[in-house]
Amino acid sequence: MIPLADTNPTARRAVVTFLLIVVNIAIYYGIQYPKSGDAEANFEYKWAGIPCELHTGKPIEVVPSGPGSAAPTGCVVEGSDITEPQTAFPHKNIWLAVLFSMFLHASTVHVLGNMLFLWIFGNNVEDQLGHLAYLALYLVGGIVASLVYVLGNLSSVDPFLGASGAIAVIMGAYIVWFPRARVLVLLSVIPLRLPAWIVLGLWFVLQFFTGTSSGIATLAHIGGFVFGMIVAIALVLLAHFPHRRTPAPHAGAF
Repeated sequence: MIPLADTNPTARRAVVTFLLIVVNIAIYYGIQYPKSGDAEANFEYKWAGIPCELHTGKPIEVVPSGPGSAAPTGCVVEGSDITEPQTAFPHKNIWLAVLFSMFLHASTVHVLGNMLFLWIFGNNVEDQLGHLAYLALYLVGGIVASLVYVLGNLSSVDPFLGASGAIAVIMGAYIVWFPRARVLVLLSVIPLRLPAWIVLGLWFVLQFFTGTSSGIATLAHIGGFVFGMIVAIALVLLAHFPHRRTPAPHAGAF
C-alpha cells in the first residue's frame, strides 16, 4: 500500500518540509551517488552512525582478513588490504554521525520513497506546529528513533542510514492530530481513499512483521512513530497547544 496524497489542506506553506526534501535529495545525488563497492562502504562507515561505535564510544577497528586470521569479535570488521589492526576512521565523530545518518540513503528508491512520505504527512504537521518547532520535532525525534534502533542492535557493525526514523515521528504526530483525514493510497493497482488512522495504523503494525533480514531498521520506525504520538498527545493535553485543526469538509469523515 503506497500513499500518494492526502486531502488535508494547510494554512501556511510547508517551507521546512520542502527544504528537508531538497537537502536529502541534494546530499544523495550530490555527495553519495554514484558510488559502488568499497567506495560506498567506506563512505557509509566514515559518515553514518554504527550501533557498536555508539555502544563502545569509539570508532570501529579493522583487522586483517584471510587464511589463518581469527574471526573478528567485538566492534571490528575485516579488511583485506591491511596487515595490522587499525582504527578505520580515527577522527570520526561517532555522535554527530547519528545526525548525519538522517540525511543519508542507501538507494534512489530509498530516498525518493522517504521523501514521498515526508511530503504527504510533513506539511500538515509543520502547519500545526510552526516551522521551528516542526524542525525540532523532526531532528530530535530522528535522533530518538536512531537510539531506539541502536539499543536493539548494540553489537551491530553495520551502518544505519535514512530519514525514515524521523519521518516515522512525523507520521506518529499526524495520526494523533489528523486521524480522519483522507489519504489516497495505491493498493496493488487500485487507488483508494482511506482515513489516515487506517493507513498509518496499518503501516505501524506491519513494522512488527518485517524481518530483520530485510535490511530495514524497523526498530527506528517503531520508536519514532511512538515518540511522535507521545509528543502530539502531550501537546494536546498540556495547555491545549497546538490547536487541533479539523480537515476541510470535503476531506470526508470515517
